[in-house]
Amino acid sequence: MQIVFISDTHGRHEQVQLPDADMIIHAGDITSRGTLTEAKYFIDWFAALPYQYKIFVAGNHDFCFEKTPSLAQQLIPENCIYLEDSEVVVEGLRIWGSPISPFFHNWAFNRQRGEEIKQYWDKIPAAVDILITHTPPHNILDKTVDNEIVGCEELMKKIAVDAPKVHVFGHIHEAYGTVQVGNTTFINASVLDVRYKVKNPPILISL
Repeated sequence: MQIVFISDTHGRHEQVQLPDADMIIHAGDITSRGTLTEAKYFIDWFAALPYQYKIFVAGNHDFCFEKTPSLAQQLIPENCIYLEDSEVVVEGLRIWGSPISPFFHNWAFNRQRGEEIKQYWDKIPAAVDILITHTPPHNILDKTVDNEIVGCEELMKKIAVDAPKVHVFGHIHEAYGTVQVGNTTFINASVLDVRYKVKNPPILISL
């Protein structure tokens, strides 16, 4: 299966040049200010894309999915899948998604590092093929422009034990790229750079 990964479009999704694939996965921050209007703008575009499977999670900018979840999720048509600490199985691939990220200035879906955020990662099943989170794990494609390592330590501990085939995330725009660690392909799919300009191409893999 050909899968295209994107993240952190922040309302600039129509500027992204997408390749052909069977599935598209978006790892959060579909909006800039987190309004329902912005979410609808993205979801209408996402739903119209010519992929057989379309999956996304929310991110720390997507306040409407945390503050008014029923209204936000009503916007999602049947041909799109939204994951929030939940999973879906697509053609035998087990996919788990979460919008959670470590606390930073009280953005959406922020949780304190340590035991509080660990409760969310403990929900991830052991046999996941594709893990979608908005946050990167600690010390993997998570270095900021100021050279700070900001990924989640508890998430990295979970991945080290369970080793999904693919872990896709975004959040740290300037850390875009892919890296293979053990049996896991890690993908920071942020298409915007640190100045919120569309710069990075979608990442396409076969799984």
